[in-house]
Amino acid sequence: MWALLSVSDKRGLVPFAQGLLRLGFKLLATGGTFRVLEEAGLPVTYISDFTGFPEILSGRVKTLHPKVHAALLARPDQEEELKALGFERIGVLAVNLYPFRETVARGASWEEALEQIDIGGPAMLRAAAKNHEAVLPVCDPEDYERVLVALERGPEPGFRRELARKAFAHTAAYDAAISEWLSGEKFPEEKFLLLKRLSPLRYGENPHQKAALYRVVGEEGPLLEAQVLQGKAMSFNNYLDAEAAWNLVSEFTEPACVAIKHQNPCGVALGREALEAYQKAYEADPVSIFGGIVAFNRPVDGPTAMAMGEVFLEVVLAPEFTEEALALLARKKNLRLLRVPEPAEGPYLDLRRLRGGLLLQDADTYDPVAPKVVTQKAPTEAEWQDLWFAWKVVKHARSNAIVVAKEGKTLGIGVGQTNRLAAARQALEAAGEEARGAVLASDAFFPFDDVVRLAGTFGIAAIIQPGGSVRDGDSIQAADELGLAMVFTGVRHFRH
Repeated sequence: MWALLSVSDKRGLVPFAQGLLRLGFKLLATGGTFRVLEEAGLPVTYISDFTGFPEILSGRVKTLHPKVHAALLARPDQEEELKALGFERIGVLAVNLYPFRETVARGASWEEALEQIDIGGPAMLRAAAKNHEAVLPVCDPEDYERVLVALERGPEPGFRRELARKAFAHTAAYDAAISEWLSGEKFPEEKFLLLKRLSPLRYGENPHQKAALYRVVGEEGPLLEAQVLQGKAMSFNNYLDAEAAWNLVSEFTEPACVAIKHQNPCGVALGREALEAYQKAYEADPVSIFGGIVAFNRPVDGPTAMAMGEVFLEVVLAPEFTEEALALLARKKNLRLLRVPEPAEGPYLDLRRLRGGLLLQDADTYDPVAPKVVTQKAPTEAEWQDLWFAWKVVKHARSNAIVVAKEGKTLGIGVGQTNRLAAARQALEAAGEEARGAVLASDAFFPFDDVVRLAGTFGIAAIIQPGGSVRDGDSIQAADELGLAMVFTGVRHFRH
């Protein structure tokens, strides 16, 4: 019986072929696969010698031949018909397809990308997968060892179905990538989202909800590349909060610490180093940080780890942890430590699920602000620094959102309120006396002057907001009456 090998990914090819030979298979191969096996000194037959027909059209047609497809599609009860045709069965097919997605990603020309559209490979894979009761379709080099073991013992029906499913998933993903490329659109008429399961999760947001973690094929993300250094497996809610924390801490070039609770920032601060940033973030809201997620954009050292040891945390994220920090944090067995290799940067598509549908949008990663001082009083240099700090934070808080901050530290955060005045009151009351001389940031414009006047009663010195309300003049007039500086950004940051 023949084993046909035609792979772009040559990982594990030679040992797999050697294993097939030991099991009594004859090797059949195409192009580059044939050369690798021949150079390894293995007995292998070239596809044209098997079919009796040469490759034509510069290699575009080499496996599209009845002798190949009959050998793949013949059911077990069609063995006699196959023999009558003078054909021999192919019992194992190992195919992985031309690297189309990788070719396009590196900026290949239209002509080069077209030549990376595999035709024979998908046709053979689909044939073998359809006839998996008689043929083992193998598209993943990671399965080679399992296939050899199964062949030695006799493949179970469940294993055959598993390989068939993977083969159809492989060709479906391949076709989806080609369709996406041909459309040339971000939001084409048909949008294929290909998901690869990375791990099951214990449950979803609540214990009665099932859940799993998936990667979007062709995309990367810092959390998906993160290394879990200690603690229990990440939960559904851990991932949501960790993503929110890492997105926000990545906004800053200065040493920063972000504390997140239920995807909202509860304490954010800058410092000269990680320890100072953490202490200020903790002081911002020492109640809400309990059971929260903390992220750093600098390595966590021993003193910082010692300070965090005094409060219960679920997850700590950082680009690195010193040996001293790891030793200290190891005392908290359930604390998850994530080493995240890179900041959250660049555009991506944001998905929101509806029953029976999806909303897709560009994620809010771009901030094309055009700052404009609209009041008689302009912010001081220190106030400008705090305004930009608060603006970055409010971008990551649920709407309606207000952030009060001073000296690189949040003092109060109002999130998820049904009106902006309530969000402002929540933030200002949390800040209390510390609000005097602080700044206030709003994720969207003020429809009335009430937020400005409330801010004035707490002693706020400067405000940053998008502007764009038909009643902007009222807010500007109120700020001038109260002696406040106010800046319009021209950009809104709703997070529903």
